Amino acid sequence: MEDVLDLYHEPYDAQYPQVCFDESNKQLISEVTVPLPATPGQVVRYDYEYERHGVSNLFMFFEPLRAWRHVEVTDQRTMIDFAQCMRRLVDEFYPNAIRVRVTLDNLNTHKPASLYEAFPPAEAQRILSRLEFHFTPKHGSWLNMAEIELSVLAKQCLDRRIPDKNTLQTEVAAWQTRRNATQATVKWQFSTSDARIKLHRLYPSIEP
Repeated sequence: MEDVLDLYHEPYDAQYPQVCFDESNKQLISEVTVPLPATPGQVVRYDYEYERHGVSNLFMFFEPLRAWRHVEVTDQRTMIDFAQCMRRLVDEFYPNAIRVRVTLDNLNTHKPASLYEAFPPAEAQRILSRLEFHFTPKHGSWLNMAEIELSVLAKQCLDRRIPDKNTLQTEVAAWQTRRNATQATVKWQFSTSDARIKLHRLYPSIEP
């Protein structure tokens, strides 16, 4: 926990960017009946019936110090998908960085082995040499700022029925562009000293 909190309070460094990474999903649902449009004094009305069209995964990359985010829409969230995200992170988003410091939770796919599952050993090692993982503690995923950004995405963009992956990609990309353009970010205040007082129960105790 303190590792992540200390990282958040380090100054911006383009050679060692801090990127938060997390994932969520969106159920794809289409209308059976065309909604009734809004009229004076009446909101849009939707029929209770709908059709399910599966689920899409959302990978969130978020660099709070640069007020930048990117959302990748995929069909799955396997080890291969995670590995592809990490390669894109270092090769496309941060090609000039010496090492990208990534904050992420302890999901079973979030591990170096995923890179070796997806790529030949030399390629996996090349990508990992440009990454530095900082894991949030168990039951402490709220310490990941990407989780906050996913919550904003859900409220501002995903709080309605979206029928298919293409529509989802279009809507998420528009949200991402607007939020990046306005330089929206998270101003993190919680510190290591705060944690030692407020979360002391989470620290291991030494029995006499």
